[in-house]
Amino acid sequence: MPPAAADTPPANEEQATGAAPAMLDGVDLHALAARLGTPLHVYSAGAIRARIAALREALAGLDALVCYAAKANSNRAVLGLMAGAGLGADIVSAGELWRALRAGIPARRIVFSGVGKTAAEIDAALDADILRFNLESRDELETLDRRAAARGVLARAAVRINPDVDALTHAKISTGRAENKFGVSLDEARGWFAAAGTYPHVRLDGLHVHIGSQILSVEPFRQALRHVDAFRRELEAGGHPIRSIDVGGGLGVRYRAGDRTVAVADYVAAIREALAGHDGRLLLEPGRWLVAEAGVLLTRVVRVKPGATRPFLVLDAAMNDLARPSLYDAWHDIAPVGAARADAERYDVVGPVCETGDTFARDRLLPRCAPGDLLMIRTTGAYGASMASTYNSRPLAAEVVLDGGRYAVVRRRQSFEEMVAGETAADHWENA
Repeated sequence: MPPAAADTPPANEEQATGAAPAMLDGVDLHALAARLGTPLHVYSAGAIRARIAALREALAGLDALVCYAAKANSNRAVLGLMAGAGLGADIVSAGELWRALRAGIPARRIVFSGVGKTAAEIDAALDADILRFNLESRDELETLDRRAAARGVLARAAVRINPDVDALTHAKISTGRAENKFGVSLDEARGWFAAAGTYPHVRLDGLHVHIGSQILSVEPFRQALRHVDAFRRELEAGGHPIRSIDVGGGLGVRYRAGDRTVAVADYVAAIREALAGHDGRLLLEPGRWLVAEAGVLLTRVVRVKPGATRPFLVLDAAMNDLARPSLYDAWHDIAPVGAARADAERYDVVGPVCETGDTFARDRLLPRCAPGDLLMIRTTGAYGASMASTYNSRPLAAEVVLDGGRYAVVRRRQSFEEMVAGETAADHWENA
């Protein structure tokens, strides 16, 4: 399978993408953009709740905790939706821990993943009494034991194993191959369990696996979980009970009309089948699947610039607002909001940042556009605002949540003063 994120047009793309609906979650997008300006990140609370409900229905009867991967979209309002629905959080930094706790997610529903947890971050998570650490190196295991000992507490932990399974996704979001930085081999994990008594302040009784993101086939999940279950059986036969298995996340979403995604019921069925012998708790870490398709980026056409091959459609949104196309050559559907012109044209869709990589699409067939037109870049609810920057001194865009005809600004558009807050002139010098 080719990389799911590649920005290559579908073979059957012969007609321009039609107009996007002018209403989202009962809110008029033209009126919203006129009032709040563009670029503007917009999220549908109804769409997020629908995804949560679908996942819960598929998990019925299982002892399972869904821990939303906060890195997908860490806005506190989005985290608050997860908290209100009873979800936990999968975090990868002290900053995400801070956000999750203040959004109302209880510490005992938080798991801490990532290869580079610092001692200070481990301390913060221990002090909060989080549910579990997903450990990715022996050094991290030793550090956790020391920091827990200093506090006189017992840390709960799982080992993240690397099953060397190809997730059939983009190379930059594959995490389950032997050459990736994540997790440890089964041989190393065996050594950890064999030496568990050496770490009296860590209760190592869980397994964790996450093989990548934007996975569009159920087979990689099956392969990875079979490895996990075989290892679980081996460990339990050796006297090491496994109280929880964290199956990670990675379920793909539809970035363009031709994408075929895995139904959530089929995904959970694969988990049920592979881990049928496990009588402990299941943890799941969906991020993108819960929020990506609930979000859009509204942007206006600044100008249409003639080009040597085809015109450039210059938008007021840029790579600092949505990095995925520049970072991964990722495809996002783009469409005018509301009525579209009947004639079509091929464009290179670009932003104003001074980088050739500031390109959303190349040779994209769209209804003819003109300056001032409002466009929608779809499926931006994950890894849009959360990866944004102020590159080119462009303030962060506003974010808004829609819910049944209402809207709430959940991050105001950054002012220039806010953008440089914390910066000072070099007028106070000290010696190290």
